[in-house]
Amino acid sequence: MRNSTRSAVDPFIVMDVMQAATAAEAAGHHIIHMEVGQPGTGAPKGAAEALTKAMQDGPLGYTVALGLPALRARIAQMYGEWYNVDLDPARVVITPGSSGGFLLAFTALFDTGDRVGIGAPGYPSYRQILRALGMQPVDLPAAPENRYQPVAADFADEDLRGLLVASPANPSGTMLDRPALSAITEACAANDMSFISDEIYHGIEYDKKAVTALEVTDDCYVINSFSKYFSMTGWRIGWMVVPEDQVRVVERITQNMFICAPHASQIAALAAMDCDDELQANLAVYRRNRDLVIAGLKEAGFTDIAPPDGAFYVYADVSRFTDDSRAFAAEILEKAGVAVTPGLDFDPLRGHKTLRFSYARSTADMEEGVARLKAFMAAR
Repeated sequence: MRNSTRSAVDPFIVMDVMQAATAAEAAGHHIIHMEVGQPGTGAPKGAAEALTKAMQDGPLGYTVALGLPALRARIAQMYGEWYNVDLDPARVVITPGSSGGFLLAFTALFDTGDRVGIGAPGYPSYRQILRALGMQPVDLPAAPENRYQPVAADFADEDLRGLLVASPANPSGTMLDRPALSAITEACAANDMSFISDEIYHGIEYDKKAVTALEVTDDCYVINSFSKYFSMTGWRIGWMVVPEDQVRVVERITQNMFICAPHASQIAALAAMDCDDELQANLAVYRRNRDLVIAGLKEAGFTDIAPPDGAFYVYADVSRFTDDSRAFAAEILEKAGVAVTPGLDFDPLRGHKTLRFSYARSTADMEEGVARLKAFMAAR
């Protein structure tokens, strides 16, 4: 069959790395996974218990397109608890993962051919989803001195229809503070640009609380997910907060594109929001992992890094060792048994000289991974 030009998107390289790591495990090798941004823990116990009860009580079917009212209300309550933001639950839209949120946001806000700015390094699927929808992703190379976060000067002359930023960011883990976020949203408003804030790593912060875009403006789309802090990657459940006049726009698209997010996942997500003790225990593991991985990477020779404020990644400049990060990652997997992600996934222009290390798995795995990396670099 003939394929559309929209289908010609690049692969998600980290998934290719994961496949190679899985193949190595199938061949009998013990692999330490530092490639995928997936918590080593499962959903909170309360989430599974709530779903079990719901399944015993009766069949699960469609919900309304915007999601269960109780879940939308609980998410709005969380914005008051976390950020002191008074949020109307009517502005909350439940989505099939953050990926569903990006599809909805891009479809609602942009037309074919529109130019949309994304920070580089950044999550690669932004670029590929935009391309698949016939839009033009515009990489905005963020400077190390700006902690790999975009600033208004990066897009001042780009003639963009919209801008997407992430804080904490993937792959760097760096965050935008309130003045920086205000400056970006004000620049977008002055240039009639739609602003989208990817906040899926909120809750995974170490020294200070992440700032939500809703603290500085209501004229934005905020996208979040239960995958990271709530440890529910496989449940494919997330949410968006949109301006009041955008709710019906997004609802119509949701009705036709997804009908609704999975009912079962919505029930589990609602219960997960009250499992604070378990979630904070997970955060404590990430904090320990961050400290030992940063120290271990420096001992191995990876000294040029962006110390993460949040998320569970370390982004390292490896240009001292290679100009081909994909080949370097393959060598590390083969010789050290550690799966890491080449920076080409996140920055097509400069990613050939960077690697991302994820520390989302157990502390024991991170200790072993760091030990293997130090031995590999010492012998190289």
